[in-house]
Amino acid sequence: MTSADRLPADLTPDTEHRGLVGLLPRRARPFALLARFDRPIGWWLLFWPGAWGVALAGGAMTRWDLILWLLLGSIAMRGAGCVFNDIVDRDLDRQVARTRSRPLASGAVSLRAAWAWLVALSLIGLVVLLQLHLYAAVVAVASLAPVAAYPFMKRITWWPQIWLGLVFSWAALVGWSDVAGALTMPGLLLYAGSICWVVGYDTIYALQDREDDALIGIRSSALRMGRRVRLGVGLFYVAALVLWAAAIWVLRPDWLALLALLPVAGHFVWQVATLAPDDGAGALQRFRSNRFAGLLVFLACVVVGTPWPY
Repeated sequence: MTSADRLPADLTPDTEHRGLVGLLPRRARPFALLARFDRPIGWWLLFWPGAWGVALAGGAMTRWDLILWLLLGSIAMRGAGCVFNDIVDRDLDRQVARTRSRPLASGAVSLRAAWAWLVALSLIGLVVLLQLHLYAAVVAVASLAPVAAYPFMKRITWWPQIWLGLVFSWAALVGWSDVAGALTMPGLLLYAGSICWVVGYDTIYALQDREDDALIGIRSSALRMGRRVRLGVGLFYVAALVLWAAAIWVLRPDWLALLALLPVAGHFVWQVATLAPDDGAGALQRFRSNRFAGLLVFLACVVVGTPWPY
């Protein structure tokens, strides 16, 4: 029996084995938990920027297959990233209440098995890579260096969320370049806006760990912002909206096109207005709501980027 199996039913740890993961054979569950398959919010947040890039470039209808490949790649590569992160952070994870039940930190998965699982997930990512045009494939491969560096950022900077933004937004460059054929200004602005969005929502996520992070010396934007965290998150969300509006304007200089961003702007207002920095459960709820925010941006990109017959 693993440490995760011994957790009380009413406790919500960093990883849990309920839902679909609970249907897996007992030996397979720790590997599913290691890749965070029990927490789909992560791969949704990784996937949406890629879908935005495809849609804004005009491929929402004609390249629906690419969107599905990006979804598969997001699931696999987010899982691979989580495995690598846990390999690097296994000692730190044992010191944080929310993460000490993770499979590597708890001993449910050995280090050698974790590396093997990382390779298997990366091979799935390779299959997705082969579906891309050469230019987009090169762009995708260029993400490997910042992905590998991310777990170390929390040790050297107060702003690891910015680095996470660089990584988690990269699919926007891939999706845009595969449809548009090059990294042109709208795609780059879309990417920059996504980075600001990631900083905002991951700062909200980091609110859960502020006390533990401060005790063991882990740095985060939530700690750096201190009592001004709501203002900080709000400013990053505003920056995201401005950059996305600029991307739309370069593509379609029409004030009416900018109205497509109003739904996600309203959602961001709700997140910031109702955010209570000391309410961990509330912070987690608002963090998870960014799956819906991603959908709203995708719909905006579909409306603006699709050449509709009139």
